[in-house]
Amino acid sequence: MSPQHLPGMACGGNKGIREMRPGLIAFAIASAFFGAALYINLVEQPARLALDARSMVREWVPSNRRGFVLLSSLAIISAILAYGDFAQTGDVRWTIGGTVILVSWLYAYFVIVPVNIWLCAIPPGGRRSPERDLMREWGLVEWGETAIGFAACCIFGWALAWPA
Repeated sequence: MSPQHLPGMACGGNKGIREMRPGLIAFAIASAFFGAALYINLVEQPARLALDARSMVREWVPSNRRGFVLLSSLAIISAILAYGDFAQTGDVRWTIGGTVILVSWLYAYFVIVPVNIWLCAIPPGGRRSPERDLMREWGLVEWGETAIGFAACCIFGWALAWPA
């Protein structure tokens, strides 16, 4: 079949073919962010809490580093792509969604990092296990990252479903 006869092709031109919008990829990456944050809350945290205090913290340290790198990378890439779609379309919802996903950095710095510092500062082998209490608190504040990812996905989905 020649290009002139393909659906959406007018006399061999590219009028009917849509180019890939960065917003669609921003939505996919924000969905990966949301999924990773949800996985941390629903799978990793309960498994971690089942361990003894020393093992729990020992497992948490490298896992937390890897999770931070993953979530922050996904947030930056998603925001850049969302801002790129805003530059193409002028739809401010892409700017809002990109900013919402970047808020995860501020949330991590001002809410999660203080709990991380306390978890790392507790001397091992105390009578009572403050690690377990702090780890539970860490799990609760981690739900904020999940909520941020969900909010960004909703805004991106809105912009994709009803373009301006």
